[in-house]
Amino acid sequence: MGEKVREPLRDLAECSLPAALEAMGERWSFLILRGSFNGLHHFEEFQSELGIARNILANRLSRLVEHGILKREAMPADRRKIEYRLTEKGEALLPTMLALRQWGERWETGYTASPVLVDKRDMRPIAPIEVRAWDGRVLTKSQLIWALPEDVVTDAQAEAAE
Repeated sequence: MGEKVREPLRDLAECSLPAALEAMGERWSFLILRGSFNGLHHFEEFQSELGIARNILANRLSRLVEHGILKREAMPADRRKIEYRLTEKGEALLPTMLALRQWGERWETGYTASPVLVDKRDMRPIAPIEVRAWDGRVLTKSQLIWALPEDVVTDAQAEAAE
């Protein structure tokens, strides 16, 4: 268990990162997702807010629906009008989106973007996204290693050892 394990970089079928990138695609998909988190639901809203060509928008929305990140629903009042809503899978991308935004603010633009995302209750900015251990400790890269599944300690094993 003490020897270093490296993630097999050539075996793309076993890696979840390329699969996630395949689902999200590129810049427009992230901007559409950001729009969804900000309350956009209609094709026309996405188009006017993002300034994206209709054919590209239609393609990206279809891709996000196909991957289960957005769901396409007819509006009850007018079944001809379609809404795009985040699914549970799409909402699970929120920490990723926030981490990318915070990274961009720190390393690319050098300033906090506006509007600022705040805690609704306290109206204070959210904390930086961090990697945390099972017990809540903040971890740095030097405190992380790759482990084979059989070397990972489960809750049951930890409780039995106590």
